[in-house]
Amino acid sequence: MVEESSEISQSEGVVDSGLRRSDGAVADMGFATLDLDRERRTGFPEVVMGEGKTPGQVARIAKRIYDASGLVLVTRSDEVAADEVRALIPSARYVESCGAIWADDRGLDARHSGLTVVCAGTADLAVADEAELTARLMLCEVTRVNDVGVAGIHRLLAHEEVLHASRVVIVVAGMDGALPSVVGGLVSAPVIAVPTSNGFGTGLDGYAAMLTMLNSCAAGVSVVNIDGGFSAGYQGALICGAGDAGDAS
Repeated sequence: MVEESSEISQSEGVVDSGLRRSDGAVADMGFATLDLDRERRTGFPEVVMGEGKTPGQVARIAKRIYDASGLVLVTRSDEVAADEVRALIPSARYVESCGAIWADDRGLDARHSGLTVVCAGTADLAVADEAELTARLMLCEVTRVNDVGVAGIHRLLAHEEVLHASRVVIVVAGMDGALPSVVGGLVSAPVIAVPTSNGFGTGLDGYAAMLTMLNSCAAGVSVVNIDGGFSAGYQGALICGAGDAGDAS
């Protein structure tokens, strides 16, 4: 049951103030002001960051976005919030590995291809899962290559054919963070590097990996925030989509 409080039970209305419009573009829920126009502008609805929100807030926000779009994605959440969301959106699913909650009843097939998610180690899978889920909800097909870190480089080289066929490669790595540079030296596609907080000691919760990636000698490597699987998946899907749009023209 979704929790009620004086904050959450405020009436939900559409506000008309400044840049806010009264045509359904913005929904004022009291504790949150939702950008319901974002899908029209950017092609994808507002994504909910679950961290820091109560389960009831997550559920109410998710339901409002879902009602407007037939699609909702919540990142960095938990099973308790997922149960609240499912009470309002029965089709919602929970991905335990990365704490994502999602529902998609648009009935749309994938429209874009060529995105590969490469994961350095099993400890990095949660971040890679978040990247893959995000890209798939953006209607992008995803190929996964797991546990191919630089300590056993032959594991990566066994997937060269897949890498060369990719239009975008997301590389998720913690520890020394060296894998994106290696991949960047093998492919002509852009590489999106995702440092993870896995590691210990001088790994500094992912800062060491991030700094390695930022100082990559491979020219085609860009870097998102630590544990930023969502950001990488979103960027990768946009690049694949833009490529398809260019091909169509």
